[in-house]
Amino acid sequence: MITDISAKATLHQRAMHELKEFAILFVYLYITIGAVVLLKAAVLHTQGIDSVVWGVTVIKAAVLAKFMMLGYVMKIGERNTTRPLIWPALHKALGFLVLLIIMTIIEEAVVGLFHRQPIASSLATLAGPRLEETLAGYLVMLLVLVPFFAFRVLGEALGEGRLTKMFFVQRELTERK
Repeated sequence: MITDISAKATLHQRAMHELKEFAILFVYLYITIGAVVLLKAAVLHTQGIDSVVWGVTVIKAAVLAKFMMLGYVMKIGERNTTRPLIWPALHKALGFLVLLIIMTIIEEAVVGLFHRQPIASSLATLAGPRLEETLAGYLVMLLVLVPFFAFRVLGEALGEGRLTKMFFVQRELTERK
């Protein structure tokens, strides 16, 4: 995790650690956003509309991953580390969801300004006729964040790198009784 790297690490080590964290976030978000895009494309296809926008998916995953890196720096959800694991996982997921909503609103406003639209007009696309779609998107994002942070919180509780090692390298053998 970003907060786990030592202050004594070299600039190169810190940069590589952050790049690795960004890559993990990006891949996770790209896969999950991609699944939603495929579902949306399938629904639209049944209505005779062909539309798959993979470029937007790549950009959206990268932007959201960068926003989440910002959330790590801000230490969102770092409280409640002694409670049962469900609570810090939900706390982080909700905290990051709020951050992503705020940053998405700012992003829409900036994109609108770039296209010479008033801010109110840019934000109307989120809250106007697409309000249900926007809210559904936020709910899906929450459902994406909960398992992500559950995995991370469990990994922190087990110790640095242990859960990842158990999943992807070799599971430690324990005697069952």
